[in-house]
Amino acid sequence: MLLTQEQQQILDGGKGQTMAKIMQTLVRYGELYHADAMIPVTGKYNHLVTSFGLKALTPVYELMDQLIAEGAVSGTKFTADPRPLDKNVPSSFLQDIIFNHFMYSKQDFYEEQLQKLGLMEKDAFTCTCYMDEVGNTPEKGDILSWSESSAVVYANSVLAARCNRNSGIIDLMGAICGFVPRFGLLTDEGRKATWIVEVRTTKKPEAQLLGSAIGMKVMEDVPYIKGLDKWLGTLDDEAKAYLKDMGAATASNGAVGLYHVAGITPEAVEQGEALICPDAKVYVIDDAELQRVYDSYPVIWKKKDATPKLCFMGCPHMSLHQLMDWTDRVEAGLKAAGNKKVVIPTVFTAAPAVIEKFNATPYAPRLKETGVILSYICPLMYMNNPLSAKMPVITSSNKLRTYTSARYYTDDEILAQITKGGN
Repeated sequence: MLLTQEQQQILDGGKGQTMAKIMQTLVRYGELYHADAMIPVTGKYNHLVTSFGLKALTPVYELMDQLIAEGAVSGTKFTADPRPLDKNVPSSFLQDIIFNHFMYSKQDFYEEQLQKLGLMEKDAFTCTCYMDEVGNTPEKGDILSWSESSAVVYANSVLAARCNRNSGIIDLMGAICGFVPRFGLLTDEGRKATWIVEVRTTKKPEAQLLGSAIGMKVMEDVPYIKGLDKWLGTLDDEAKAYLKDMGAATASNGAVGLYHVAGITPEAVEQGEALICPDAKVYVIDDAELQRVYDSYPVIWKKKDATPKLCFMGCPHMSLHQLMDWTDRVEAGLKAAGNKKVVIPTVFTAAPAVIEKFNATPYAPRLKETGVILSYICPLMYMNNPLSAKMPVITSSNKLRTYTSARYYTDDEILAQITKGGN
């Protein structure tokens, strides 16, 4: 790997042994992927995926202490993934014991470490750090050191920033050192599409279902999606929320770090089909294909026809537009069903900054009146509790479905269940 004089000096210990180890780690990481050089991180802020104070992460806390002691803190402020706990989210006495004493007992301690390392602000915990309300929105062409898969795919695709799907802690090391290895999605060639996805549905496809189909087919490759612009129109707030959810599903049901949408995403608008490799494969998605994908999802509940005990919406976190839209939808659903409050305990999750903005709108008291709980929690971290895993939980998140025992339903099916009941 070709290093600049500055980078070589860091590697040789010019800024201390701790920084030398960080640079050595990044160089070795890059060499695994045949990186040809280290390039500067240019994003205004960074983002960390490791946000939860798991008792088992003792080596991480020891590493953080060493970095803090050596003054090896992030060169730029950073946001972090969502907190794992919120007392407002329903849980039993036994669940709380496991959460607080066996799982996330180091949460407060770890958050103090993150603040010393460069956390943007006390409540900068969300998987949707790129939202305007949060303030960590990369510019086009920015080089990032992120690792949250749903944030990486959004930054690459919708914002046209550049970031590889890094692992946890590597994101922090890139932020501290200020350099990342150049390979994959940081290169022009690595951003070319090796798949053409043709959307031929008769109605706007469910974002999470479409993303799931694409992710399972193309895996880690880059897809160029045609036909979706018919349903999205322009890159407005609604389209951004759609692409957020679709991208999260491509990243979790597969390993997609970048997609292009013809006529919508920045690089596709600028370069068009010049982004497509000559030997690109073709995947056609119609109504039947989406139904096939939906029907393929396993139901791993012990009792498959159990009555749902909890519903999670917002994995990744919901946008302000989605919170407003779902307030209207829940109210209309309850009115049609003749109910005043949701019949299944329901949690909508969003970034703390988005929740603050939402609470300043007339929608907030209306949503509260429906019985829906608004939280900053990470649903996945909640579901990691063994007792939570045994609960019949429903969601419209394909990411949550993939990583936990939660059962997937479309948005319309979720709405029907939480407002009138029935499977």
